[in-house]
Amino acid sequence: MGFFKQTIRDVPLDDTTVLVRADYNVPLGPDGTIADDFRIRASLPTIRGLQKRGCKVVIISHLGRPEGRDESLSLEPIATRLGELLDQPVEFVDDCVGDKVIQAVKKTPKNRVILLENLRFHSEEEANDLAFARKVAAATKASYFVQDGFGVVHRAHASTDAITMCIPSVAGLLLEREYMSITKAMRAPERPLVAVMGGAKVSDKIKVITELIAVADTIIISGAMANTFLAYKGLDMGKSRIEPDQTAILDEIYAAAAKKVGQARVDGFLVLPVDVAVATAVEDVPRREVRVSQLEADDIALDVGRATIEKTDRIIAHAKTVIWNGTLGVSELPHFAHGSARLALMLATHPEITSIVGGGDTAEFVLGWDAKKGESFSHVSTGGGASLELMAGEKLPGIESLLDAPR
Repeated sequence: MGFFKQTIRDVPLDDTTVLVRADYNVPLGPDGTIADDFRIRASLPTIRGLQKRGCKVVIISHLGRPEGRDESLSLEPIATRLGELLDQPVEFVDDCVGDKVIQAVKKTPKNRVILLENLRFHSEEEANDLAFARKVAAATKASYFVQDGFGVVHRAHASTDAITMCIPSVAGLLLEREYMSITKAMRAPERPLVAVMGGAKVSDKIKVITELIAVADTIIISGAMANTFLAYKGLDMGKSRIEPDQTAILDEIYAAAAKKVGQARVDGFLVLPVDVAVATAVEDVPRREVRVSQLEADDIALDVGRATIEKTDRIIAHAKTVIWNGTLGVSELPHFAHGSARLALMLATHPEITSIVGGGDTAEFVLGWDAKKGESFSHVSTGGGASLELMAGEKLPGIESLLDAPR
């Protein structure tokens, strides 16, 4: 399997100005400081690779969902942190178009890095406005555009789609690694392949589950999503979160599973919790564990129980590849993070297992749990929605629009 688009290794960008789309949409603390710099660190290989080739690197990104200019969502703190990681100052420009950008790019020497202000301060970014993309390209005078923001390539925005009509466009090293890690796990995994699917909604992951039924050897259903499956099986889940109107979808899921493994083996293929940790409110109180058939009227399932954790461990122990997308409980509450923590521990202590951790809440959890900041796993994705859509076999606009690799 090879990457089907050109990358920074395939084009003569030495000693040129290069425009890089990174994903610096990082979580911020209550005081506005960076709570987790994982996405910034993930962009370093591409930036350093371009610097080694004498490039002047101009970076664009977004942060949050501003409505117009919002100084609390400025990328200036990102520039400071990026400079610390690169061990050299990063020039920050408080706009992404116009004369300020033109002058900053002109004055900056090669091998140096410039970060432009939040793209979403301009409504044209999310509108995929070609005129806006042309303004960004004209202000930077870049010879090449490098798409390295995997977390945004599932969106057709000006900085993922329209910009590729203005400048020759290739993939960065992070984007290539994300694509290859995820698609290899889905198309050519070392087996057995076990998928652990958590999170809240079946409807958000129906396409991924359908794809996984075709390729996985076992699928473990967990998180709040499992409540909907258990209710479908006829169990009373008390006041647990259950997604309504999913009967037809679950009928299809179980029919597809039965077609693959036979009706008698479905419950061993689609594995549901056998016990859960409950409370009567969604708050960090001591957990009480019950069998899934024994929830009381006011109980809310907030995590998997000990028997389910041990069952999951036994399944994972025989895996060669594990895809994990969605936490196993309300992992931001320490009393109900046990299932997610045990799965993280199982994967981190078995390096012989290729572990692909989805982005979003799953990545946020493992990065907070892992003292090695994600290095205990084979691959931690920087993209939530993008990783889901890629697993589901969908085409991602920000990748499709790049230059094709030679056939």
